[in-house]
Amino acid sequence: MSKRHLFPSLDGLVPKALRGIVASNPRLNLDEVNKVVYDSEASRSNVSIVSGGGSGHEPAWAGYVGTNLLAAAVMGDVFASPSTKQILAAVESVPSDKGTLLVITNYTGDCLHFGLAAEKSKAKGNPCKMLICGDDVSIGKKSGSLVGRRGLAGQIGVLKVLGAAAAQGASLEELCNFGSAFANSIVSISATLDHCHVPGRTEHGALAEDELELGTGPHNEPGYWKLSPAPSAEGLVQQILKYCLDETDPERSYVSFSPGDETVLLVSNFGGISNLELGGLVDEILQQLLEDWNMEPVRVYSGCLETSLNAPAFSVSIINITVAAANSTYTVDQIKGLFDTRTDTAWEAVAGYQSYPRRRKRSEQVVSPPKEIRRTVDDSTDLKIDPVLLETMIKSACNAVSAAEPDLTKWDTVMGDGDCGLTLQTGANALLDALETKHVAAKGSVVEVLNELEDIVEGKMGGTLGGILGIFFVALRTALQENIGLAKEVGVPALWGKALSTAISHLRQYTPAKVSDRTVMDTLIPFALAMEEGQSFEQSVAAAIKGSEGTKKLKPKLGRATYVGVGADDNKELPPDPGAWGAMVGLQGLLSAL
Repeated sequence: MSKRHLFPSLDGLVPKALRGIVASNPRLNLDEVNKVVYDSEASRSNVSIVSGGGSGHEPAWAGYVGTNLLAAAVMGDVFASPSTKQILAAVESVPSDKGTLLVITNYTGDCLHFGLAAEKSKAKGNPCKMLICGDDVSIGKKSGSLVGRRGLAGQIGVLKVLGAAAAQGASLEELCNFGSAFANSIVSISATLDHCHVPGRTEHGALAEDELELGTGPHNEPGYWKLSPAPSAEGLVQQILKYCLDETDPERSYVSFSPGDETVLLVSNFGGISNLELGGLVDEILQQLLEDWNMEPVRVYSGCLETSLNAPAFSVSIINITVAAANSTYTVDQIKGLFDTRTDTAWEAVAGYQSYPRRRKRSEQVVSPPKEIRRTVDDSTDLKIDPVLLETMIKSACNAVSAAEPDLTKWDTVMGDGDCGLTLQTGANALLDALETKHVAAKGSVVEVLNELEDIVEGKMGGTLGGILGIFFVALRTALQENIGLAKEVGVPALWGKALSTAISHLRQYTPAKVSDRTVMDTLIPFALAMEEGQSFEQSVAAAIKGSEGTKKLKPKLGRATYVGVGADDNKELPPDPGAWGAMVGLQGLLSAL
């Protein structure tokens, strides 16, 4: 877990965070003393939906205050329930002629304080009901027989539909009944790679590198199961779905799922999972739901729904809205409409646009690119050499680049973003594969090889280096074909000199990089210049080697390396520029095959 924080102490942090939250919506007011965020324009003619809990779960719950969702939210200290006084302040901040519905997750402190607030509110003559949401399946029916299921992010789904229904004018009784039916149609479970760290507190128990916990809570509670060694993502999702959906499990079969039932999927990031991995997780869940459970959710929501500070963890919730509809006065289509009702809250960060006229299957959304038409090579503008020599040179260059990957990656990690080595290795491996599968060198066609190299660079090599090489190889191939007559008139070396100088000229239109700027140009320009001057290939490669070696004493002037705090002191030698070195290694590989 990370123990570093911008704010090393919790002192004053919760009110400060709430001030930040209300800044994004001018309709919101903050009662800072009571830590209550409320909608200043909440209508008295609608039931007021009020929620809350401990801080540290943002955007829950203050982030959900606004149009068509919560009328107010009340926050306690980090992972601690708000007090009864605070909750009453929240209720009184959004008075309603129809009453107030308190919607909370099933934790003892919340139940007691919100319950007492409900009783005190009713004693004052204000209609008030409380709905307790528990959706966690990890603690089975026997273990949880007294306290019920623990509350996870499934409750955010409850808040979403109740807020929209309240805005449509539903009564307090209708909302309470609907909310109960809806909450009882949710199954959830969470998993964590490690526990979160609370600013200013001593370190919580950390998990080992090969451990993972399943059935964790959002307050650093230990998981119900500790898995070691940690399963793969695929294996973990398989276990999660089994616990949620296996109706033969007498301890965890809380909700029935029948063929054709319409469902909603919520995947909540606890705060420490990257969006990249979260997207991959959602895809894996959807794939296994379809293949193993014959289920395609009609709505999918993923993101930071209810967090746990910086925990690298997540929860998965599946809502059977067919069952919810069967046990309430709302139809399946009406429930989907409640989910689709727009808000001006943090919900929109995960909502997307899912009320598309026709819900498309995933198989329709994931499409294949247009079939590529293989380019033909005009023999009259092609340069031909011995096919065996051509293939040998390509293999030598690719193998040299691939062997240099560890050093290139290490140097680029120091000076840049660490992708240079793998980018070049990807290109080299793809060209080697093309030799075997497409036989691109079989005819001895240099243009055919350059065409393939263009496609590889454009399709598989990203980043700045990929862009530079892409422009370079397109210009090189074009110049070679346009000046093919030089091969007969003056000789092949002159043709290469002209094509290389033209390629460098075209490249200069797109990058200001020049010799001594510590880039791949420190290799390409000396090599091209030497060839243009009529020097031998061996001499030209020597010029490229000298240029790449020289980058060790140059200060970065372009690219990400200019942003890092590593510069060239007068007497300090840096690692060579990885792009320049990689290009040089490739040229050396070509030369060694001659």
